[in-house]
Amino acid sequence: MTSFRKTALAGGLLYLITFIGSIPAAILVGPAINDPSYVTSTGNDQQVAFGLVLELVNVFGCIGCAVALFSVVRRVHEGLGIGYVTTRLFEAATITIGVVSLLAVISLRQQAAASGDPEAYIPVAGALVAVRDWAMTIGPNMAGFNALMLGTALYRARLIPRGIPALGIVGAPILISYVIGNILGLTGPGTLFQGIAVFPFFTWELVLGLWLTFKGFNKDSQLALAEQARLEHKSVSGPTQPAVAAKAGAA
Repeated sequence: MTSFRKTALAGGLLYLITFIGSIPAAILVGPAINDPSYVTSTGNDQQVAFGLVLELVNVFGCIGCAVALFSVVRRVHEGLGIGYVTTRLFEAATITIGVVSLLAVISLRQQAAASGDPEAYIPVAGALVAVRDWAMTIGPNMAGFNALMLGTALYRARLIPRGIPALGIVGAPILISYVIGNILGLTGPGTLFQGIAVFPFFTWELVLGLWLTFKGFNKDSQLALAEQARLEHKSVSGPTQPAVAAKAGAA
């Protein structure tokens, strides 16, 4: 397995890890988000906390994708490589804000249970849940900018079938417009527009993760051929280096 194939495998697995972390987490943290009086109830802190651990798995998966694929993307265009890394890091940081907000809600519930006036904690908990909601609106939806950077690089270099990155590139303006519309109050979660905006990216990232994991980069692409030539040159020139060093030492 060449380093080029290892890079594709690592990137693909990390993309799949983001799905493993984010989808169950959205279900597990439901009680803390959907129940306005969660801080005054008996709660299910362990379930919510486990969901937040999975969201952190998603965070590290996002960072890992950026680190794993940067070495390839920058060969196509250094600006796209840097842009991909920074948007991924922004996504991870924003999701982390949402995680911290819900951890604070768990702490508030425990404090409310020990206090004589648990109702007083409801407004504060509601504000923290709102922070989490906005963090999850802005953070994961950075996928639009991710796709513009990574998708453009993969499309230009023909590293994977062009239909896969094209799905992300075409859908990027739709997802970005959804986020802007959500901020301006023109649309929101649960609307038809959200489904139209999110579906291309769910598909693009899932197919990308599966393709990189099981297929890897296109072996006939210029980057793959250049990598193969580099390895062949290294294998030919490598054994002669000790002999040259020995002659130099003897001299």
